[in-house]
Amino acid sequence: MSVSFTILPRRGLVYVRYEGYVHHDDTVAALGAYSRHPDRAPGQKQLIDLAAVTGYDADYTRLLQIQAQKADLFLEQGRQTVMVYFAPTRITHEMAAIVRRSWDGLDGIVMRTAETEAEALEILGQPERSLTELLAGAG
Repeated sequence: MSVSFTILPRRGLVYVRYEGYVHHDDTVAALGAYSRHPDRAPGQKQLIDLAAVTGYDADYTRLLQIQAQKADLFLEQGRQTVMVYFAPTRITHEMAAIVRRSWDGLDGIVMRTAETEAEALEILGQPERSLTELLAGAG
């Protein structure tokens, strides 16, 4: 699977890691697992790590269907969701831009893109400067 996630409940944060070639079905499977996870809570910030992505399925219609599923989940109880995409390469910038366009006009989703780990963590208000440090010290 090209996507995995770790919930850091005390931080109100979900770390999502994509790697290799990103397939839409993997995203749907991870979203389903997240929706059933006992530590999932409305309004959790999302840190999406795209650093290890080598390519992605560019089916925009399918992406919009998945984004609609995400919106139903992330906007429950009227909560705002902040999503930060760590996108350090040209291909990951492209992927993040496509996702950003899919959220256009949707209130309640705040999406930012960061080129460095430190920038992504700063946007999310986390004290660490690297993802390794975040994952080692948070729980």
